[in-house]
This record gives sequence, C-alpha cells and structure tokens, in this order.
Amino acid sequence: MTTYVLTVHCTSRRGIVAAVSTYLADQGCNITDAAQFDDDLTGMFFARISFRSETGVEAQALRDGFAAVAQPFGMTWALHEGSYRMKVLLMVSNFGHCLNDLLYRWRIGALPIDIVGVVSNHMTYQKVVVNHDLPFHMIKVTKENKADAEARLLALVDDSGAELVVLARYMQVLSDAFCQRMSGRIINIHHSFLPSFKGANPYKQAYERGVKLIGATAHYVTADLDEGPIIEQDTVRITHAQSAEDYVSLGRDVEAQVLARAIHAHIHHRVFQNGNKTVVFPASPGSYASERMG
Repeated sequence: MTTYVLTVHCTSRRGIVAAVSTYLADQGCNITDAAQFDDDLTGMFFARISFRSETGVEAQALRDGFAAVAQPFGMTWALHEGSYRMKVLLMVSNFGHCLNDLLYRWRIGALPIDIVGVVSNHMTYQKVVVNHDLPFHMIKVTKENKADAEARLLALVDDSGAELVVLARYMQVLSDAFCQRMSGRIINIHHSFLPSFKGANPYKQAYERGVKLIGATAHYVTADLDEGPIIEQDTVRITHAQSAEDYVSLGRDVEAQVLARAIHAHIHHRVFQNGNKTVVFPASPGSYASERMG
C-alpha cells in the first residue's frame, strides 16, 4: 500500500480536522499517524497526517480532490509520497565533522535523501566526496567575485534540482537575495553557548570563561545572520576538569547530531514555519524506522 504525508496550515477554525479526515476516508485511505497544533497567539492551525491508500488511488488524484477541501479553509497544503527522497545539496568549508556525519548517515540509510552534490570554497574534502561517488563543486569565494560565485551556486541549485541546501559548517555568508529565493529551504548549524561567544575561536572563549554548557542550534537561514527560525537544539555539560580541546570535540559532536536531527525533521515534513518560530512535530513512537528508510 502506498503511504503519503499530508501537511496543512491555515487560520484556525472549526471543522478542519473533520473535513480532512472525511475526505481521506471517502478516498479509501487509512490514517496511521496525525499531529496537530493550534497556536493561540497567531491563530494558526498546523497539522501533519500520515496515511495509507488501501484502494490504490494515485497521488495526483488525491491532490486534485483535496484542492476542493482546502479552498474554503484557505489552507496552505502539500501531499508528499512517503517513498520520495528529497534532493539535497551540501555545503562545507574547512570543518568536516558535520559533512562526514551526514555522509555516513546517508550511506547506511539512516538519512533517506538524495545528495545531488557537495559545494565548497576549499578543496579540503574533495577526495572524501568523490570517494562517496558524489559530485564535488569547488566555488571559490572572494570579496571581488562574491556575486559571480553566488550566481554559480544558484545555477547549480537549479541544474541539480536541489530542494534543500544544508550548510554543514559552510563559512560564507549568503546574500539576502539568495536567502529570500531559498526561503525555508536552507538549514544552517552553529554553536550556541550560554553565554554566547561570537567571532574567532568560540570554544576557546568558552573555555576561558569556564562555561558549563555548550551546545548547537540548527535553523533556517534568513537575511539576519544566525537568527532564522530554530528547528533543533541540544547541549552537552562541561566540567572544570575538561580542556579547551575537549570543548571543541564535544561541541563538534553535538553540532553533527543537531544538524542531522534538523534535516531528518525537514525531509519528513515535520517542520512548519510559524512567523519567527517553528512548529516541529516529533516522530511518533514506532514511526522512526519507517521514516529512516523512507
């Protein structure tokens, strides 16, 4: 039986869930998982519904029929086939811990995506990427060629059909125009400390201040640097006995884990942007294995 994921958001009002569930039942579909959220502050309704077609109805027929259900509610919605693998473009500079982690998860099937290529402004990880039989694109970025470099990047996104761009410690700032064009389709990872340290050697700064918690934040990229809607975060505890090198090692571990979880949530359509925030529905008990394998 074919599996699907339906995502919906709209202004909250009575009858939305009834209309959706009635339509799916009438089409011979069985709901296997459903999550919903009403935001009292914004007045918005969000829902993610997984279901199986028990009659063999095709995706396009479901879409055509659901349009009439969605219209009276003003829904923004999408119907995704469960087996579809999102096309993802990875970007990296000289820190490879997140890239290596993502390549490993992809290789063993824990991250069911199609990696359409890896972009870097350095040659550091060319061999690693090529050894995974993936296209490697070196796009050098300088103050003088920044516009041309970004034009090449945009062309690559278009040519590869990339639906998501992941900045796996890519250390160049993207232009406002690029961020707006790819709104909701670029995920970045960065360290997040309490207190926060910016600039060079943040882990060294944290060590010198005796920080007891270090962490990482994965978020959608916007024109405001490192201030886009947050998808995933985590922290790790540090003690006075650990060295600056320990801070770096532990920090890189948590960065890799947080980025992978954010991508996993995005590709399975569990993330909804809600103004400057996100609604992130968790994977339901027992569903992770099916999500992992697509």
